[in-house]
Formats: sequence, structure tokens, C-alpha cells
Amino acid sequence: MGSDRYKWIALSNTTLGVLLATIDASITLIAMPDIFRGIQLDPLAPSNSGYLLWMILGFLVVSSVLVVSLGRLGDMFGRVKMFNLGFVIYTAASLMLTIDWMTGPAGATYLIAFRVVQGVGAAFLMANAAAIITDAFPADQRGMALGINNVVAVTGMFIGLVLGGLLAPISWRMVFLISVPFGLFGTVWSILKLEERGTRKAARIDWAGNVLFALGLILVMTSVTYGIRPYGDSPLGWGNPLTLAFLGTGLACLIGFVAVERRVPDPMFRLDLFRIRPFTFGTFSTFLAAVARGGLMFMLIIWLQGIWLPLHGYDFESTPLWAGIYMLPLTFGILLAGPVSGYLSDRFGARPFATGGMLGAALSFLLLIMLPIDFPYPAFAFVLLLNGISMGIFSSPNRAGVMNSLPAGDRGAGGGMNQTFQNSAQVLSIGIFFSLMAIGLAATLPEALSQGLQQHGVGAAAAQRASDAPPISVLFASFLGYNPAEHLLGAQTIAALPPHAAAVIDGRAFFPNLIAGPFEDGLHKAFLFAAFACLAAAASSWFRGGRYVEAEQGEAARGLPLPTTASGSGQVRTR
Repeated sequence: MGSDRYKWIALSNTTLGVLLATIDASITLIAMPDIFRGIQLDPLAPSNSGYLLWMILGFLVVSSVLVVSLGRLGDMFGRVKMFNLGFVIYTAASLMLTIDWMTGPAGATYLIAFRVVQGVGAAFLMANAAAIITDAFPADQRGMALGINNVVAVTGMFIGLVLGGLLAPISWRMVFLISVPFGLFGTVWSILKLEERGTRKAARIDWAGNVLFALGLILVMTSVTYGIRPYGDSPLGWGNPLTLAFLGTGLACLIGFVAVERRVPDPMFRLDLFRIRPFTFGTFSTFLAAVARGGLMFMLIIWLQGIWLPLHGYDFESTPLWAGIYMLPLTFGILLAGPVSGYLSDRFGARPFATGGMLGAALSFLLLIMLPIDFPYPAFAFVLLLNGISMGIFSSPNRAGVMNSLPAGDRGAGGGMNQTFQNSAQVLSIGIFFSLMAIGLAATLPEALSQGLQQHGVGAAAAQRASDAPPISVLFASFLGYNPAEHLLGAQTIAALPPHAAAVIDGRAFFPNLIAGPFEDGLHKAFLFAAFACLAAAASSWFRGGRYVEAEQGEAARGLPLPTTASGSGQVRTR
């Protein structure tokens, strides 16, 4: 009875941890305008674009880099110890973020630094949560348990959008302060109640591997942030020598990392785990699904904030909150499908659900392409619901299939590897989606913008200056809830126009109508890429083979029945 009660304690506490971590991965997105106003810094000024990007991506980058190392440390020194430490770091960083007393670049640097520390705490939580759950639950209930944990983690990203939109207008500090009481509660709860039930593996720390992996991943992800910024006359920075240097050096470090891991006796990245077929194809499916999903949130936010909401009467300043609200069908779909598919995968295996979920997600992206830019909301909500249900059907069984395939002593390392592929894919996805969108806009937006402004009385020189603005600047303006026309022209230029022309250009409908055509082209490119990524994830998921559960020496020694395959023939070994 005690053991049965403990598994629900473990699930509840670890789910709180990953929920807080994923909420904080997105809570600043909608709150960004209020945060930058609070520290008195213009995020759209060219010299400040780096602050904006690192405020968005810093948390994701550091959590991607550290999660494998921290999962490995959990295998070595105790997963609960690492998890508890994560709660302490996360809560302390959240508190420090609320007391930023500086303004301007110094204030932004302070926030970015402690967002990175907060990401370190989140990495401790995410790296060890799945392993703690797997240790606590029998194999025939892990799909359900991991499904609940994973679904809450995914929905946390969307909950963060709405929460940030609600709290930031009250005070930008509330965006960070809200995490402190929950972090304190989770810290005390985990220290008092969680038990070390995993199998520890004594090993030496792989310092060379850790340094090469962290440096390589940081440099590659930094190249993504520079790649989506304009360079010279180009709308993107992929031709920037600094971008190429970061990317090349990062890839060289990762190649060196693989070489080191093949030789050291206790590697950080357990390459031999890739001999387990369900782990390999499940992890690759995780990566591809995250590539498809990671940039989706940004594209939907920009679509809603930059075009649809202003056309339907919403002020630009209010669009960030309403964008989060109108995206709730996506969250409902994940919440609806995740636990059910996780429960069913315990009985029938991960393959049919994970594969079917990715096929459904691919269909949803194709349906998004078919929607008009000024869509009827019921149709948009239905497609978002379909996408959420499909992602929920995929995520829970896939996570359970990956974790079930791992030997008991390698769950921290293997779970961390899987989480790293997911987190890094999200950062990569943002770079890909923004690049595809900027390429699409660069082809047609400058001419459309110049002609549209001149037709409403703007001088040729001012219209040309506005049309020369990088497409990414237009996207960021929409993303942050600014009126892009006012940002591009400046208040003085608009004030000098005849009253009727100024009212039209500064109104809600002018810029959305102007950008709709160019935006649609870039959006379709991004969604088509996402559909192909989902189809590749479906294929990878199918190749994982039949149901597979790694034997547990502890269960066998106690005479407990080992899990069976769907056909009842015992364990399937598909290595």
C-alpha cells in the first residue's frame, strides 16, 4: 500500500516540477512588451535585438545543453538529489528575477543572466523527472504516468502564454514572482516525500565530453539566433561570417564530442543506448516532432497578433493576451488525448499511437495551409484541436516507449538524451520557421509596403526607408503587440500626414491587409516544412518495432510478473 501511495506522490511532485519549468519557457513571450517597458528599453531598436532574442531563447538553450549531463549525474549520485537541487535553483532564480532594479541594457543583461540560471534549475527538473516516475511505477502503468507528466509539460508552454498575458499588465515582475511560492512548495514537498528508488551507477564524470557537448550545442544554437537577424542587405544573417564561425566551430565541437564518447570508459552521452531500437527510433521521433511543433507557437502568435486579431477589432496592445486565449483549443486537445493514449499504450504498445499521432499532426498542418489568412475562427479552432489531439496521441506513448526500453540504471542518462533532442529541436525549429517566414516576406513585402504607404500619402523616401526594414523586424513588431506601421514610419511621419491618411495607416486594418499576401507565402512554407517533419516522425516511430520493455532485475528477483507483449508472448527484444 505504501508503495502504491508513493508512486502518486512521485508523479504529482515531478509533474509540478516540469509544469513550472515549461510554463517559464513561454511565460515571457507574451509578457515581453511589458518587461521591456519596465526596464525602459526598446526591444525593436537594431542595437537591442540581441537582448530580445536571448530573452526568448536563453532559457531554452541552457536547458537543452545541460539536461543530458544532469540526467547522467542523477544516475550516478541519485535522481531525487538532483531533482531537489533543481527546485532550489529554479526557485532562487525566480525570486532574483523579480528584484531587477536596473534599467536599459544593464537591466536586460541582469534578466537574461537569471533567466539562464532559472533554465539551469529547469534542466535539473526535466532531466530527472521521467526517471523518477519510471522508478516509481510498474511497467504496465508507466505509459499512463509518463503520459500525464508529458502532457502537462507540453500544455505548460501554452499555459505560460495566457498567464504571461494576464500578469504582465499588472506588473512585469509578477511574471517571475508567480513561480516563487509554487517553487518553495515543490522544494519542501520533494525533500520530504521523494525517495531514491533508482539504481545508481558509479562512474567517473566525463569532463571532456561535458565541455565539448555544452560548447558545441551553445555555439550551434547561438548561430541560430544570429542567423535569424538581418546582416547587411540580407534579411537574414546566415551569410554573416560570425554566424558561420559559430556554426562551424559548434559542429566541430560536437564531432569531437562523439569521438571522445566512443573512447572514454564512462561517457556522458551513452552512445551504446542507440543499439536499442525502440530508444533510437523513439528519440528520433521526439526530435522530428519537436522540430515541427517548436516554431508553430511563434507562427500562430504572429498570425493572430499581426493580422487576424487587428482585423477583428482588437488593439495591437491587447493582441498578445488574446492570441494566447485563442490558441487554447491546442492545449485542450493535448490534455484530452495525452493521458488516454498513454493508458492505451500500456496495453497495446507505443507504435500505433505514436505513428498515428504524427500522421494526424501532418494533416493538421496541411489544413492550416488551406485556411485563408482571415479565417473563420471555428475552422481555425478545429484545426488547432486536431493538432493538439494528434500531438497528445503521439507524445505520451512515445515517451513511455523510450523510457520502457532503457535499463534501470540508465534511465537518467537516456531520459536526459531524449529531452535534449526535444529541447534542442525546439530552438532549431524556431530558427527554421523564422528563416522560412523571413524568406517568404523578403520576396514580396518591400514592394507591397512601399506602394501601400505611398498610396496613402507617405512620401517616396519615407516609404522606401520603411520598406527597407528587415522582414524579421516586422515579425518581431507583430509578435510583441506593436503597431508595425507606427514602428516602421515613426510617430512624427504619421503625424505629418493628412488626418484621414494618418488615421488609416495608424489604424487596425491597414497593416494587416498590407502584409496578408506576403505573410501567407512565408506561412505556407513554414507549415509545409512542419508537415514533412511530422511524416518523417511517423515513419521513424513505425520503425521502432513491436512493444518492448527492458527487463528489471528487481522485479524478477522478487518474483513479480514481467510485462508481456500485446500478444502475450513475453518481452520483445528488438535490439
